[in-house]
Amino acid sequence: MDLIALLIQIVVGVIIIAPILWLAGRALAGKDKAKFTDAIWIVVLGTVIGAVVSAFVGGLIAALIMFIVWLALIKHFFDCGWLMAFAIAVIAVIIFVVIAVVLALIGIGVLLTFI
Repeated sequence: MDLIALLIQIVVGVIIIAPILWLAGRALAGKDKAKFTDAIWIVVLGTVIGAVVSAFVGGLIAALIMFIVWLALIKHFFDCGWLMAFAIAVIAVIIFVVIAVVLALIGIGVLLTFI
């Protein structure tokens, strides 16, 4: 496990995924339950646990374990049920895809590949 790569994944995740997860959580779980710091903790813990699981288990089993871990983290930190955690995850992915497409359409995605 490369610690520098893990640190980069954590920083990028906090910058990109945490705000999107926070917006989705706020929309579905409410202002009182979905705090930005909770979204940051979800991303940090999810990234670290994902790196550990990937180091010991590979392939489809690791992906399934991580799917459950991410849902459990959302459930715990946003204080909601499993179905709501799944809905928050789906909405976060949709928001991420929309933002990525918009950035690609205006050319920012192309610029980031050359950096």
